[in-house]
Amino acid sequence: MVVVRMGRTVSVSVPGSSANLGPGFDCMAAAVDLRVEVEVEETGTFAVEHDLPLEIDRENILIRSFERLRPADGLTFRVRSDIPLSGGLGSSASAIVAGLAAAAALDGGSTEPDALLPLAVDIEGHPDNVSAALYGGFVLTDGRWTVRIEPPATLEAVFVVPEEAVRTAAARAVLPQSVPLEDATANVAWAAALALGLERGDLDIVAHSLQDVLHQPHRAALFPRSSALIDDAVTIGAIGATVSGAGPTVMLWVRAGEAEQVADAVADRTSGWASVLRAPFSPDGLRVRVGAPGD
Repeated sequence: MVVVRMGRTVSVSVPGSSANLGPGFDCMAAAVDLRVEVEVEETGTFAVEHDLPLEIDRENILIRSFERLRPADGLTFRVRSDIPLSGGLGSSASAIVAGLAAAAALDGGSTEPDALLPLAVDIEGHPDNVSAALYGGFVLTDGRWTVRIEPPATLEAVFVVPEEAVRTAAARAVLPQSVPLEDATANVAWAAALALGLERGDLDIVAHSLQDVLHQPHRAALFPRSSALIDDAVTIGAIGATVSGAGPTVMLWVRAGEAEQVADAVADRTSGWASVLRAPFSPDGLRVRVGAPGD
């Protein structure tokens, strides 16, 4: 039997994320200040309230994640999200983290990132997006251990979000089962240099390291306009560009103070097939607040 105490609320805020980051396939990501906000209240009635094109029952990924730790009976979930629901900005990872954190908080469990990471990875299937959602900043992760890098103040992001989505399963299906040793070696070198450049705030190193031969070239045919945008990023005014997650969203890496100019330039180029978002990197990951009855 589930005993529901009436009146408590849990408020959870989780950032979106851009994963893979060029050479960092499945192990690097950045938290982005587009957030999912969830309030869970003990009302005595199960309900899911939002204005998103998503389920309002237990099939919702947030509720499924919540119920990995405890039943959702007697609880009302109110959800708001700034994150585009498809295209590579980590909406599902943010929902997974929000569900797990809310359940842990209601049960008095730990909502520390280290405690939630293994479950989040198990649900999501890979660690990069959920790690960024939990820890904030830039992350390198193997799914069991995560290193966080503070976002450089000199760096901003502009996102191009195509209207036509590409399913993650399709984007993964085109990847090769094996790659030449020299390709793997190159990606390791670029990923290491990218982490170093971010840690130092050296955008020359960052710009040089936004290269990849493991996943982006194989996915180019799935979203040719996005891929052409990556090739032309420097001429648009960015220091480089990467596919965000499995695509088709593109993250343009921009020097601080130049984001508005780049956003205007890319909006003209992508008019009619994509929207353009400016979103700072988020130093904060998961945030949780528990309220007593009457708060």
